[in-house]
This record gives sequence, structure tokens and C-alpha cells, in this order.
Amino acid sequence: MKPRGRDIGRQVYLRRPSKGDLEEFVRLNKDSLQLHRGFTSPPTTGAKFTQFLARSRRSDCSCFLICRLSDRRIVGSINLSQIFLGGFRNAYLGYYIGGPYAGQGYMTEALQLVLRHAFVDLKLHRLEANVQPGNAPSIAVLKRAGFRLEGFSPRYLKVCGRWRDHERWAIHAEDWKRGRTKR
Repeated sequence: MKPRGRDIGRQVYLRRPSKGDLEEFVRLNKDSLQLHRGFTSPPTTGAKFTQFLARSRRSDCSCFLICRLSDRRIVGSINLSQIFLGGFRNAYLGYYIGGPYAGQGYMTEALQLVLRHAFVDLKLHRLEANVQPGNAPSIAVLKRAGFRLEGFSPRYLKVCGRWRDHERWAIHAEDWKRGRTKR
């Protein structure tokens, strides 16, 4: 599948997942268990991948694989879930990078691509990302993108079998547009 123009960055592009991604995506996630431990539970089995694929096709989700332009390898995933339209125009942002690709700027670029999708294509007003306070790399990615800390929620989400505290980070369309003009 050839990437579309607005889904391409300098290092990565976004594309929708397909059945053919099962082996590569599951292997990446298995190889990344140490990095993801306690923070997220990406699909590491065929059955979990099938659930991920079904969720990615729902009308209230926009799920993407992050692929490296140089070799088309899957390096991570980024998604918008619980997309609400009407007077709310909000969604939740989720993302993770594979261990071998962490710290190389891929997620920073992928986040800019998904923000453009959210605010231009979907015409959303606000995105919220919930991050555990100890996940400094994830928080740094959000800060670089212009997200602001809105609050703290104790035992907010059940992750990896435990209720965990989360910080709530958000960005509004107006702030994103203003940030883009400063670059």
C-alpha cells in the first residue's frame, strides 16, 4: 500500500493496519516487551492482533501503523479512539513505539502526522492523551507537540492488570495551528 501525501513525513508514514501485518507487528511487540512493561499491552498474539484489527475498523477509531520510509518496516502504532463529533469534537490519543526504534524521532514525527489528520481531516477540536507520570519519554513527545498538562487522575486506567495513575494532557486545534505557524 503506497502512502498518501498528507500521511508522509521525512522519516515515517502512517497507514491503516491490514491482515498481512500480523507477523511483523506481533514480532515487533514481542521484541518490545521490556520497553512497554507496565505502560501498555500491544498485541503479542494472533488473537490480540485480530482484536486490534477489528477495533481499527470501527467508525469511532482512526488507527495507524507507523512505518519507516527507508525500508517500510513497522516501527510503532498511533491511534485516535472514542472519536466524538457534534458539539464535542474530541478523541483520545494512544501510541507506542517498538523498542528497536525508540529515541529516534519516529514518534515525534508520527504524532505531527496524526495531529494533522485529527484537526484537518476529522476537524476535531481537542485531543487528550493519558500518560503515566513515570513515562518521561512519552510526556516529552507530547510536550514537543504542544500538549498541555490538564490534570492528574489517580488510578485512572487499568493497564497491564493494574489501576494506574495518569496525567491528562491535551491539545486544541487552535493551539496546534498556532504552533505550526511558529515553526
